[in-house]
Amino acid sequence: MKEVGLGLIGLGYIGKIHLKNCLNLKSARLVAVSDISEKKLENAKKMGVRKTFKDYQPLLKDPSIDAVIIALPTWLHCRCSKDAIEAGKDVFVEKPLAPNVAEGREIVLEAKKNGAKLMVGYDLRFNPDVLNLKKRIQSGQLGEVQIAHATLIGAGPFSHRVEGSIPRPVPTWWFNKELTGGGALMDLGVHLINLLHWCFGEIIDIHSYLGHRFNLDIEDHAICVSKFKSGTVAIVDVGWFSEERQLKVELLGTVKHAFVTHNPQNRIITALQLLTTNSCKYNLQYSSELEHFVYCVRHDFQPFTSGDDALKDLETISLAYKNKTILE
Repeated sequence: MKEVGLGLIGLGYIGKIHLKNCLNLKSARLVAVSDISEKKLENAKKMGVRKTFKDYQPLLKDPSIDAVIIALPTWLHCRCSKDAIEAGKDVFVEKPLAPNVAEGREIVLEAKKNGAKLMVGYDLRFNPDVLNLKKRIQSGQLGEVQIAHATLIGAGPFSHRVEGSIPRPVPTWWFNKELTGGGALMDLGVHLINLLHWCFGEIIDIHSYLGHRFNLDIEDHAICVSKFKSGTVAIVDVGWFSEERQLKVELLGTVKHAFVTHNPQNRIITALQLLTTNSCKYNLQYSSELEHFVYCVRHDFQPFTSGDDALKDLETISLAYKNKTILE
């Protein structure tokens, strides 16, 4: 396959980033986009996208599209992913794979039944500092990692939202556990659980402590303590209580210690760049994951962040919610 034809479904915050990056991919061409917002579709046209649809079904019927990128709210992942796979497309879907284990399993089984590539958007796995940390673990430089501490803090759905100069309310689906699968633990914790699975293997036990600073039905911050079959114990901290985003992973080994600290780009700065810059990659780890997806489609290679991995993450988080303590 010389060039991969791509379709993008969903033009929200992350969808806009994928849109920009799709237009700069070397071995792929963005054929069409879909979103329910006429304004967002008009913006895509101005950026050079020829085909736009309010309904994604016509996009899936386009024979020039080989693969789709799904950037919809979590509760729409299962239906859209299965529709795309049944239409003969390979699928990149944003994390989490689904709001629950049952729907996640449906997507994975559908992909296997149809021989479709299924990749999940864990962009942190493409962060150069995180990749280097993984290499140090594999090389034995740290010895045996006894304790891991992973933190991911941000504003979550409370991040400042504007369209033009008009403030936008937080979409109500964010606070519906049936639609999202949970709060900060599902939204942010799934990233860290995936990283820890990748680094240390199987989690055999996990307990969560859930906080409700904003008195919502879902947790807005959480701490998890997990034990791995390898012997490593990991602590995961996540929260929606800070406008300043931060990722930190610290590993305490029997030979050496290592850590990564990264401040993911502020949403407001990203939004301004999306409006004012045409050639920038947003940001490196997002562009790298799409480049990897295109490579997998072109060369029949299994994705680095697979559906099986994402399903395992959902199973782990489901157990964490089951073994929960509510923080007072």
